[in-house]
Amino acid sequence: MILKYITVSITGDGDYVSLQEAIDSLGPEGGRIHIKNGIYYEKIHVRTNNITLIGEDPEKTILTFDDYALKETEEGEKLGTFRSYSFYIGAENFIAKNLTIQNTAGPGSKAGQAVAVYVDADRVAFYHCFLKAWQDTLFLSPLPPSPIIPGSFKGPGKNQADLCHRSYFYDCSIQGDVDFIFGGGIAYFDQCKIISNDLNKDINGYVTAASTPQGQPWGFVFHRCSLVSDCKPNSVYLGRPWRNYAKTAFISCDLGAHICKEGWHNWNKPESEATVCYEEYASVGAGANSFKRVPWSRQLSSKEAQTYTVLNVLSGDDGWNPTLL
Repeated sequence: MILKYITVSITGDGDYVSLQEAIDSLGPEGGRIHIKNGIYYEKIHVRTNNITLIGEDPEKTILTFDDYALKETEEGEKLGTFRSYSFYIGAENFIAKNLTIQNTAGPGSKAGQAVAVYVDADRVAFYHCFLKAWQDTLFLSPLPPSPIIPGSFKGPGKNQADLCHRSYFYDCSIQGDVDFIFGGGIAYFDQCKIISNDLNKDINGYVTAASTPQGQPWGFVFHRCSLVSDCKPNSVYLGRPWRNYAKTAFISCDLGAHICKEGWHNWNKPESEATVCYEEYASVGAGANSFKRVPWSRQLSSKEAQTYTVLNVLSGDDGWNPTLL
């Protein structure tokens, strides 16, 4: 099998000017696309397996769009969260390197939810990328079985709760404010920077909003990550449960002073406290006060924390190891 190699350049000195046209040109075997520096204003869809995107410089190769949940469609209805994405990944074995992917619609008070990246596939990996937005920056499918608000799951997603989608993020920066890493997928964030926007509020947001399906062995794992912000101290929660069986763990992370001393919020669903799996191990930094955490979260032992490796969390039945890619 011969993979196709393509260069995209906004200045015209490549095979394509448009990234979407380059993606669409690939056959079913996939291929590799090198993207030269520039700002690419496109709403991107990936629906072919085995595609790799490699930017020239993560700060200068920028994929951007500005759809948002409150925007009206031609039919006069709101676009909604799951059609607001800038970049949709609906095919397996996708890799992105050295890219910024952003949604510039603005804060939730103005735009509602505005997704930068919608991951709707298995074996997806990001290396040295910057994912940037405000509310709901990164969605990791699957969706829950049904929406709380009827009809609110409109979008491209498969909407099947039994799917197991795995993602890996290495040395990435992810920026947002309210529920900005959310969904039911299995995701491993390895040595990433997690940046909370300052909304100038008493509560400036929630880093995660997992909706882990009941019985799924893993949810979101943050390993040796740094959580930073210009927010005032004690104003950002580590997470809250979009659904009651949410699983999120922070392993050997550096937590800034913006992290609330309680750590976690129950989203006004006290029944979730008996079912969520919110865990920490060896947190450091001004926001790492384990003695003040809510009693329904856990501090892991050293032996327990040793199970939170990339291979244990992501390998699955096929032995996927994104650290070797």
